Amino acid sequence: MATLGDIAVSGALNLLGAFIFLLAFAVLRIQPFNDRVYFPKWYLKGLRSSASHSGAFVRRIVNLDFRSYTRFLNWMPEALKMPEPELIDHAGLDSAVYLRIYLMGLKIFVPIAFLAWAILVPVNYTNDTLEAAQLASNVTASDIDKLSISNVPLKSQRFWAHIVMAYAFTFWTCYVLLKEYEKVASMRLQFLSSEGRRPDQFTVLVRNVPPDPDESVSELVEHFFLVNHPHHYLIHQVVCNANKLASLVKKKKSKQNWLDYYQLKYDRNPSQKPLKKTGFLGLWGEKVDAIDHHKSEIKKLSEEIEEERKKVLKDPKSIMPAAFVSFKTRWGAAVCAQTQQSRNPTLWLTEWAPEPRDVYWENLAIPYMSLSVRRLIIGVAFFFLTFFFMIPIASVQALASIEGIEKKAPFLKPIIEIKFIKSVIQGFLPGIALKLFLIFLPTILMIMSKFEGFLSISSLERRSATRYYIFLIINVFLGSILAGAAFEQLNSFINQSANEIPKTIGVAVPLKATFFITYIMVDGWAGIAGEVLMLKPLILYHLKNFFLVKTEKDREEAMDPGSLGFNTGEPRIQLYFLLGLVYATVTPVLLPFIIIFFAFAYVVFRHQIINVYNQEYESGAAFWPDVHGRVITALVISQLALLGLMSTKEAAQSAPFLIALPVLTIWFHRFCNGRHKSAFVKYPLQEAMMKDTLERSSSLNFNFKSYLQNAYIHPVFKGGDDDCAEYLSEKLETDSDSVLVPTVRQSQRNTPAIRSRSSSPALSDEDRTVEPESMKLTSQHLIAWHIAMT
Repeated sequence: MATLGDIAVSGALNLLGAFIFLLAFAVLRIQPFNDRVYFPKWYLKGLRSSASHSGAFVRRIVNLDFRSYTRFLNWMPEALKMPEPELIDHAGLDSAVYLRIYLMGLKIFVPIAFLAWAILVPVNYTNDTLEAAQLASNVTASDIDKLSISNVPLKSQRFWAHIVMAYAFTFWTCYVLLKEYEKVASMRLQFLSSEGRRPDQFTVLVRNVPPDPDESVSELVEHFFLVNHPHHYLIHQVVCNANKLASLVKKKKSKQNWLDYYQLKYDRNPSQKPLKKTGFLGLWGEKVDAIDHHKSEIKKLSEEIEEERKKVLKDPKSIMPAAFVSFKTRWGAAVCAQTQQSRNPTLWLTEWAPEPRDVYWENLAIPYMSLSVRRLIIGVAFFFLTFFFMIPIASVQALASIEGIEKKAPFLKPIIEIKFIKSVIQGFLPGIALKLFLIFLPTILMIMSKFEGFLSISSLERRSATRYYIFLIINVFLGSILAGAAFEQLNSFINQSANEIPKTIGVAVPLKATFFITYIMVDGWAGIAGEVLMLKPLILYHLKNFFLVKTEKDREEAMDPGSLGFNTGEPRIQLYFLLGLVYATVTPVLLPFIIIFFAFAYVVFRHQIINVYNQEYESGAAFWPDVHGRVITALVISQLALLGLMSTKEAAQSAPFLIALPVLTIWFHRFCNGRHKSAFVKYPLQEAMMKDTLERSSSLNFNFKSYLQNAYIHPVFKGGDDDCAEYLSEKLETDSDSVLVPTVRQSQRNTPAIRSRSSSPALSDEDRTVEPESMKLTSQHLIAWHIAMT
């Protein structure tokens, strides 16, 4: 078990590591040749030009202004200067609200830490329970553990202080959560009302379109919405399965990169032509001219792409029973997205379309009816992953200790017993071992979420974040506590009667705080400092810049600004909320380490959001209900943990008063969701109508059809050298010119000819309201349509 000296050594090592990372960052960020690595967001916005293209050669590479080296921490106050409204305009609401999670942590834990240190630490420390236990039953403890609730004797009246503080901490946390929920909901509604025109505001995704032997999916969709949304339907884009085509295009791009690399290599040394082996990964096989080989491969792939493109656009089997349907107004889209379209609730399913850059196109090809089976499979797989992962984690934790190393490598015992080495192992090794063990987990969970069939990157990240959080609770929190209690108190378990074991566990669980302190310093101090250094993007950029870059466009593509990574970052923050709330009443000494994490991470990620990250999507802070729910979960776990701990302390008079806390907390959660959650899942019709009215008065002749027509075309058809976009645009124009879709169904022959939006190149005020005579649908028409549909 780590002692106070071990914690001090671990803190010194992590502070030294963080200082080295920050110093390296301060030097590297001001070098002109690293400008695109540490300020890519400004380049992508076109507000910064390359510093390495002007001036003397040395100045284009190295910063010779020595005064700038003395201000190596000036980036911290600079990161705090930008006000929140300007930050929202600069980086989006998602990024601004993500930063509020760190601020919420500070708002919650600073007052809690003040109260805990002022009241609970003296109450815990002025006892000698652990000293007596060490003498009587070999229970291990350190000086830090004497500041915890474990040092309070059984049946003590001092437990009333912990119960009162538990109520105070709960009420304060709930108050902060309520205020933040109100604030973020208000920010979201204001953002949605003030943001500019976006295609997803007018578009819904329709899934599970019923098959029809007489009509194509496109014709069926058009007929359905002309009949059921005659005043507001504008245009639609059917979903096609272009996954194979996208794979071929990606493969061609990879080959092109290799061709550029070998061409640059040959240009630098014309006397020697580059060669490559044709076998697996270029490790064996016949040696051939690398440039000619990749040119022939690219030519072959171009032919395959052309063939696959024609197949996707002309083969009916490539068309999925889904479509992006766009409307003339936000109000029309809101009504369609938030209502049931058919008497059969499993057909014509509508939801808000993600913004175009948020769409995860591969999953649009998954049949809707297979989603339930896929999610059941992943649910079972996640269950086994979570619980079987506990075995290797417990083993690693056991080995990353003095006893574990001495058992597996007894010849190292003389070295391990050296005081400094022992402190490093106990105060540093367990935390770094756990962090390294979890390094591949987010990737595994993201793959599982993709298999489930979610249609947007934001929903994939939120699903992956939920699973990651559950995993952290079970394996990192509960697993570490239970494994720690079992291993550290093994001798005590063996040599005492069975009815004494629960009491020993009650004493041992708070003692695991020392492990979590080391983990916080490794992950939350040195780890956050490593985030700002961006070592991996730095190396990759310079490799690409040297081997692949020929033009300014290539140099832009070589930049890797990354994004917030909600699926990895938010669950990690929630683990700190969990640790802080659980140990606030149990071992308050942990709270200052958590406060340092929240403060340091807030500054670092604010800097990254302003200068580096280029967010992949904008969801309007739709993730906040998940954030709120996970903090509530942590609060309930902390209350149950304290209740269980009190039961081992024989506090029969005071423990029942804790039962009300989880009940009140769950009621509070339901109240908050009932009051504010709808703002994150629904779009008010009042807001939609207001925005439409304002837009009609300011943009009388805006061409909505041309604006929305290509918004949801698969990215593989946009740009490139295979003329896909041009071909598809011509096809769409041809399709949209038909005023009435031909049909062989008698019920649809009787459908009145409704003037299409495509008949006018621009939308005027008259176009926004369709003529009454052409829109009169009799009850017989509607009955005939619904009979045909069912």
